[in-house]
Amino acid sequence: MRQKKLPLAILLRTLGRTFLLQASWSFERMQSLGALYIMAPALRYLYQGQDLEEAFRRHMVYFNTHPFMASPLLGATLSLEEAQARGEGAAIGPVEFREMVMAPFAAIGDALFWGGFRPLAAVIALFFAFKGSLWAPVVFLVMFNLPHLWFRFGGMLRGYFSGLRMVEVVQRRHLPDWAIRAKEATVVLLGGLCAYLTLVCLGSEGVASGWGLLFLPLVVALGWLTRKGASNLLLILATTGALLCLGFFL
Repeated sequence: MRQKKLPLAILLRTLGRTFLLQASWSFERMQSLGALYIMAPALRYLYQGQDLEEAFRRHMVYFNTHPFMASPLLGATLSLEEAQARGEGAAIGPVEFREMVMAPFAAIGDALFWGGFRPLAAVIALFFAFKGSLWAPVVFLVMFNLPHLWFRFGGMLRGYFSGLRMVEVVQRRHLPDWAIRAKEATVVLLGGLCAYLTLVCLGSEGVASGWGLLFLPLVVALGWLTRKGASNLLLILATTGALLCLGFFL
């Protein structure tokens, strides 16, 4: 691994600025201004005069990725900028690398955070909310932000010290599989919560809990229809309508 040049103070300023990536958007260049703001302390340290102006100019191009996955991407970009400032040849330039990986990183981040970790954190918090605990919002924030902050800070440092090998690091971690596992855990927990709520409601109405098993064939049928490719939205609407009609006549 090459000897790194950026001082710890510069890296800490860069890390802190990652929270402001989306403070300024434009339709033409999306997050480019925020990305430049994050990298500005490091660029000012690496370049002076005309070289600094050129470095700022080349990073004012289109940039758009997932805000949490931007950290490892920009960390690797800083590593390439540092190598370029030393006059070392690289297989790819900083901006070209950024343009090449921002879309795959965005797809991974969307699936992992918006589709995986956030619903999972919400379902876990629902267990606390149902018990009337005021800690439910705190549980949600902690459960969601632990991986978020780990990716934001750890990802930036890992990207800076790994450089181009950051792509290999992400591939080895199998992040899309993490998203699938998180979604599966969410579905299992949500099913358990629904069963528990049904049990509690039947108990409060003085109905034997065994009557809840009458819904088991319906659940199996819905699962079978889903596997056959039936529209989830249509199934939800049909189930909701059937339950409302059943409740009205009973």
